[in-house]
Amino acid sequence: MSFTFTSLRWLDQTDGTVMLQHAVYDATSPTKTVLFPKPSTTDPNDPLRWPKHKKHIAFASICAFAFLTNFAIGGLAPAFYLLSIEFDKSMDETSHLLLYPILVLGVFNFFWVPIANMWGKRPVFVFASGLLCACYIWGAVATSFSSLLGSNIIAAIAGSSTEALGAALVNDLYFLHERGGKMGIYMNAIAGGNTLGPLICGFVITNLSWRWYKWIAVILTGLNFLAILLFVPETRYQREEFNEVGVAICPSREKVIAADEKFLWQDSDDGLRHQVSRKTWRMELSLWSGAPNMNLAKMFVRPFPMLLYPSVIYASLCYSISLVITVAVNILNPFVLQAPPYNWSPQINGLINIPGILGNLFGAWAGGNLMDRWCTYRTKKNGGIYEPESRLYMVIIPFMITIAGCIVFGYGVQNALSWVSLFFGYGMVAVALTAIPTITMSYVSDCALPVNSDVLLLVNGLKNIVAFGFLYGVVPWVEEAGYVTSFGALAGVFAGIVGIGAVLLIVYGARARHASAQWKVILECVVGQ
Repeated sequence: MSFTFTSLRWLDQTDGTVMLQHAVYDATSPTKTVLFPKPSTTDPNDPLRWPKHKKHIAFASICAFAFLTNFAIGGLAPAFYLLSIEFDKSMDETSHLLLYPILVLGVFNFFWVPIANMWGKRPVFVFASGLLCACYIWGAVATSFSSLLGSNIIAAIAGSSTEALGAALVNDLYFLHERGGKMGIYMNAIAGGNTLGPLICGFVITNLSWRWYKWIAVILTGLNFLAILLFVPETRYQREEFNEVGVAICPSREKVIAADEKFLWQDSDDGLRHQVSRKTWRMELSLWSGAPNMNLAKMFVRPFPMLLYPSVIYASLCYSISLVITVAVNILNPFVLQAPPYNWSPQINGLINIPGILGNLFGAWAGGNLMDRWCTYRTKKNGGIYEPESRLYMVIIPFMITIAGCIVFGYGVQNALSWVSLFFGYGMVAVALTAIPTITMSYVSDCALPVNSDVLLLVNGLKNIVAFGFLYGVVPWVEEAGYVTSFGALAGVFAGIVGIGAVLLIVYGARARHASAQWKVILECVVGQ
């Protein structure tokens, strides 16, 4: 099997720098937003041209899938203290119910993305959502710790299909100027399972049992499976080359209009309009959308050389440390709040997730809608030209809040301060879990849009593997070093990766992006090559 490589520049001549605003020189006409990527003018089956309600329903169904993956895995955290007693396991052993699924959530991205690139996202989502429901049934009836752990691990295999593919779906359905807000919603769905889940779990296990919490997850995932089966068509689409809007090209003659789902129809060379027929709903229910003439083995190898891109390295490390800090609090807080001197019940313990939810919501807004507004402002100041590095300025918000949150939580636990300090600390830490990946994954997609599934696979896969390495030893580390030292160290690592990395990319990122776009690191997977 021979390997032939090409460059990102060959696939996309813009290198991520695009004309995003077209100034209309008319006092009565506002500045128009250029649609990028450019939607097809003849094919109504282009996902970018779907009606808004169709886009939103499909997107919401996948967000629900991502939410439910963490809802019954990470959401079970308030029950860890009781589970350690029921199954006679140590605090460290009980934490494996969350640690190993975190590892699997990352590793199996490397399986699902090539499969989806080959045969489509729809069959992957339908199969994986059904498997998730089956695993939750298994977990609800598990009679041993190993069985419960096994159900969580297989459920994580199923749920890992949403990690990179869900983010790629955002790029399939929405334009560049919409991505920040939509990515924020998606990241909030992922994080929400780890915050809203434990909040609900605390009440359920106090009044019923942890098994009932699993049965609730079964019902919800069953409904989600039906939603995906019926309302999530295939979003994989082969569109024109990304070479029509570049750094110095003004698209005035293209008569680009705002994103209101009205499109300019163009005649072909023969003077006739060639309009592709719209697929019916029944046609879209098919699980088969064809397969490209690709080599599957090469598609499994293809993502790894792209790890050389600076944007991928930065996004992976930022997401990793954000996940580490938040999940560390999730794992540790039941053993803190349900033991002396607090002695809280699981129901009350679950309330710590209220500030976590608020932190997630604020982070998703800051990294999503606020970032989009900031980028619009920066683009206007730059003569209508958009640079992906504009997004990185917004990391200052989670940077300051999360560092402070680590210090507050660490000191609060070690000195047995009021629960208020723990709540504030967790809420501040939770900002990073949505804000940082929303910003960095949008940045990565902008830099490498033609291969966004592959680069998002690297970001999502590697961050879980790195996070597992940190979290596997977090319990003995905290027990030996203390909370102040441990969370102080995490704050320092977070500051170094997020802060220094952002400054370097803001200063040198455009130069690095244009240079790396010429590197031949993208494996061509066409059969015969």
